[in-house]
Amino acid sequence: MATVLVTGGAGYLGSILVPALLQEGHKVTVLDNFMFQNTSLLASCIDPNFEVVRGDARDKNVLKPLIDKADIVIPLAALVGAPLCKNDLVGTVSTNRDSVKLVCELASKDTWVLYPNTNSGYGIGEKDVYCTEESPLRPISSYGQLKVEAENVVLERGNGVTFRLATVFGMAPRMRIDLLVNDFTYRAVNDRFVVIFEGHFKRNYIHIRDVARAFIHAINNFDSMKNEPYNVGLSDANLSKLELCAKIKEHLPEFVYLEAPIGEDPDKRDYIVSNDKIESTGFKPAYSLDQGIQELIKGYKIIVNSKYGNIR
Repeated sequence: MATVLVTGGAGYLGSILVPALLQEGHKVTVLDNFMFQNTSLLASCIDPNFEVVRGDARDKNVLKPLIDKADIVIPLAALVGAPLCKNDLVGTVSTNRDSVKLVCELASKDTWVLYPNTNSGYGIGEKDVYCTEESPLRPISSYGQLKVEAENVVLERGNGVTFRLATVFGMAPRMRIDLLVNDFTYRAVNDRFVVIFEGHFKRNYIHIRDVARAFIHAINNFDSMKNEPYNVGLSDANLSKLELCAKIKEHLPEFVYLEAPIGEDPDKRDYIVSNDKIESTGFKPAYSLDQGIQELIKGYKIIVNSKYGNIR
């Protein structure tokens, strides 16, 4: 059993990861400012191994005593997604990069740090060439750039593991509808149509529960995985937006999708990704894209408005 500090633990990923860590028998403390007024961790409050601190992950006075008691730190606190980051660049710099630097400065050399990067850092990939962990990182948005800088801090410190996450999907207690699979499925359920731009741009996808499983896998195999980055995605789901829509249509035949030049991705995400490295450590995703779409269709019978996102 380890003592784990999760900053931003009430968010989309944390709301799945924290209960999973508790189920594994770990002691978990969450530091979160609850900026979205979410109640995602209420079900964990009964667990005697769960503690929660309302506070700011950028505040050294709040962070230091929590890190001093932790064997593992998972810095999830971030403004996530290019649109949100564009709205608050100062907050993005201080949270997405500087708070991670603060964690690495305050943690002892024996403390493990597990950090989620994004594979949008690959930017525009080469046609039919898989991005591996050796591929150059060419982030375009401030969100991507700062996540890459934070990853470098973690890896340079040592005693850390970083994950370059594919586009995440799936239901969670702190839901995000603005992520691509979640968004398109929401539109398919409620509007029955979507107009897409850059329809041939490809990216990789991963279920939120598999992301949590990847963190637990790294904790359980830390000595053999440490000081390395790992792509985390579904190897059978390097799909374009048009291919994703076709997949959703298999589950919702009335769904209509059209392509038009109505916008552009601020991250310019157009790449295919190899997940061989993490799979070679014994990790395999447990949830397919089809399972996620089916889950979302059921979830959207419960969620009937769009407040569950990171875009205001």
